[in-house]
Amino acid sequence: MKLSINLNKIALLRNARGGGIPNLEEYADLALAQDIVGITIHPRPDLRHITFEDAQKLKNLTDRCGKELNIEGNPKERQTDVYPGFLEIIKNIEPHQTTFVPDESNQLTSDHGWDLKSKNELEHLSSIIASHTNICSIFVDSNLDDLEAFISKNINSIEIFTGPFANAFTAKNKKEIDNQLQKIEKLAKKAKTFNLKVNAGHDLDTNNLVPLVELGLIDEVSIGHAIISESLQKGFKKTIIDYIKIING
Repeated sequence: MKLSINLNKIALLRNARGGGIPNLEEYADLALAQDIVGITIHPRPDLRHITFEDAQKLKNLTDRCGKELNIEGNPKERQTDVYPGFLEIIKNIEPHQTTFVPDESNQLTSDHGWDLKSKNELEHLSSIIASHTNICSIFVDSNLDDLEAFISKNINSIEIFTGPFANAFTAKNKKEIDNQLQKIEKLAKKAKTFNLKVNAGHDLDTNNLVPLVELGLIDEVSIGHAIISESLQKGFKKTIIDYIKIING
């Protein structure tokens, strides 16, 4: 398992006040100096955190460090006066990994994966960016039964939505934790039979990450909110190191 750190919340804090503090590039540099695979960002049309300019700067930083940039977003988001459109961002930035998520424009955070009604559209949209990204991943629910329906030559990864698993952990519901883990394990194993990369993310933290590590099936996790929140007490670098220790066993 590898760790990609989501820096949305750093940009959100900066934008809340205006100006350049906290400095996104400084935090990216600090994160990239650690044993992580790269950075994840989710530029939204309302520019609540990551901007197109941020994406350009972070791509330069990750390239310089020989690490990866993962850009998440809804591929159906079109251009506005302040937003280039998601596919245009990918074409311009050319990140190592692109993750398609089915969020609405004003959605607070991701809370579900793609449904089968979108499979043909996702295949078409993934073909548009095929030459601009190494990996195209789709955000899916852990109880997805028809994974094969989503597979196309341009979609070579999935990200399993871990929200229900994290909620079960928060509720200390062992039965539901086991149930969610079994779903994640089943889907991850199935994805591996199709030679898909398997990512996971949403509400993961130092407590609930351990069982996912122990599965030995997840290639990459992207974590942002918990890392930034824990950093308020422990500091950014120390928090990252704690997560790396968990991932490395």
